[in-house]
Amino acid sequence: MRILIIGCEYSGTTTLAKAVFKWGTDELGAEFGLIHDHWKLPQVGGHTPIDEDSFLNDQEQLELLDISPRILEQMQRHSLYYHIQPGAFMEGREHEQGFSPDYLAVGMHIDDAIYGPLYFNYGAEDQPAPRSVGTQNVERALIESAPDIVLVLLEASVETIVERMHNNPHPHSPLKEGDLNHVISRYKQEYERSLIPNKFQLDTTSSNLETTLDEFVSNMQQYLP
Repeated sequence: MRILIIGCEYSGTTTLAKAVFKWGTDELGAEFGLIHDHWKLPQVGGHTPIDEDSFLNDQEQLELLDISPRILEQMQRHSLYYHIQPGAFMEGREHEQGFSPDYLAVGMHIDDAIYGPLYFNYGAEDQPAPRSVGTQNVERALIESAPDIVLVLLEASVETIVERMHNNPHPHSPLKEGDLNHVISRYKQEYERSLIPNKFQLDTTSSNLETTLDEFVSNMQQYLP
């Protein structure tokens, strides 16, 4: 089982990923191993629920934000390509490449394609390694090596996201209230033009975690063996 969950920050992607991890493990015997949820600069270290000692502390996140756009771009691009290597999805040999039989990620190349040009001055059409090209490269590789991967878009209203931003702010997040309409629209755009054929979307505006997970499980049935 391979799953990629995307959506504007505060739409509930990380929260759902943790619930999917538990559901998949408990109900299906899935072996995710960890969650690849490290694509929104400056929160790019460590994995839940293991390797949490590698999460960047506040000082390290601030230092990362001082790095030049050129270095940030290369760092993110190299990390993306590492996570789509064919060995990561080679049945029975995933562990040889440091991966697990099942794959659960949040954001990945779509986070990078949206956040890079908007906040970190890399990846735009007139810059080296435009993310419009990189996104297609990543998705073609995923489709070839992991054709069963499922793309899930989480959405929430601007008002809901603003409330969540105020109630539980993410340290050093670059996301601004004034950008929310644009960012939400960009996630929708990337979802709609994604090359990944297996996909569905959920709205968390009025849903609690239990309801959202139930909707996720219902939608996933068509993609389960």
